[in-house]
Amino acid sequence: SNLIIMSEKIPQSLYVSDKAETFWRDPLDSAKFQKPQGTVNIIKDRCKSCEFCIEFCPQGILELSDEFNAKGYHPPRVAEQDGCIACRLCELICPEFALYVTVNEPSKKVEEPDHGH
Repeated sequence: SNLIIMSEKIPQSLYVSDKAETFWRDPLDSAKFQKPQGTVNIIKDRCKSCEFCIEFCPQGILELSDEFNAKGYHPPRVAEQDGCIACRLCELICPEFALYVTVNEPSKKVEEPDHGH
């Protein structure tokens, strides 16, 4: 059989760690781009605590809150607002439309003027 199990061939040191922003290498043009930032907005009374948003957030910034909404469910809360990359997966996967993401304006980098040096 020509079946190769990839996990036996990839060294453990090359696996991505638990942090979503850690990679085993950086793209060559990564300095040219700024990571997008977003804000997760939660409409608490629409939530039915399915926890899809928490489970599938690639950055892991959502967690279940201790409070109850009007329906008696625990809505999610944002644990790390700065970690949102505005992928919008939470708003796509929510069956109750209880979340939406707004994209934050990128901060402008101040570039030094080139004086012909």
